[in-house]
Amino acid sequence: MATKTEYVNLSVSDGTSMRAYVAHPDSKPRAGLLVFQEAFGVNAHIRDVTERFAREGYLAISPELYHRTAPGLEAGYTNFAEVMPHMQALTQDSLAADIQAAHGWLKKGEAKDLKIGSTGYCLGGRTSIQAALTVPLDCAVSYYGGGIGPSPMFPSLIDRLKDLKCPTLYFWGGLDAHIGADAVHAVEGALTAAKKDYVNVVFSAADHGFFCDARASYNAVAAKQAWALTLEFFSIHLGAAARQAA
Repeated sequence: MATKTEYVNLSVSDGTSMRAYVAHPDSKPRAGLLVFQEAFGVNAHIRDVTERFAREGYLAISPELYHRTAPGLEAGYTNFAEVMPHMQALTQDSLAADIQAAHGWLKKGEAKDLKIGSTGYCLGGRTSIQAALTVPLDCAVSYYGGGIGPSPMFPSLIDRLKDLKCPTLYFWGGLDAHIGADAVHAVEGALTAAKKDYVNVVFSAADHGFFCDARASYNAVAAKQAWALTLEFFSIHLGAAARQAA
């Protein structure tokens, strides 16, 4: 089924302009959805995922988080050196401003009276949880989000997880050398201690980036299961599709 897509330019509170990729459902949206990029930009894979959510009925927007240093960047999956400077240039304040801009676009448009959720992958997995700590969301999903737990690359969100106000779902790869079991256990422990509503899923045979079919680490079985769980999580917390409710 064809999906209407477009790029929109968003004004961010720090005076910058951020491009975002938007995919529209073919009928009234069931909810709004923030889709946060991997470290490699809003590339063909992220655009495809954004469109997949639109085909499920969500008004989905994927903001370009590198808009200050490398607008439009789409790096190859083996070229981590290219994206590293742009990841390092991100700050908690700049990410919060970008989250607010994308969330504001949803709430001022077709999703203004609808529930809003978020999801993200890699860098975006962490950003999805930061979004749940930054703007009012009804749920958030994180795929292998480095920096939620202790990490040498990002300020940890561990101490902030107690402030979550919506249900969250986490996916991890058991073979992920970038995010070890200690970091996953730290996240789960903090959520449990704070008595938060969460689901934690570890795919023992999957590596970092297992959901992306453009990466060598793609795991088709884990990706299929994670997609089904994500859709069910959104259906529960953002509302069932009209065709299911009829």
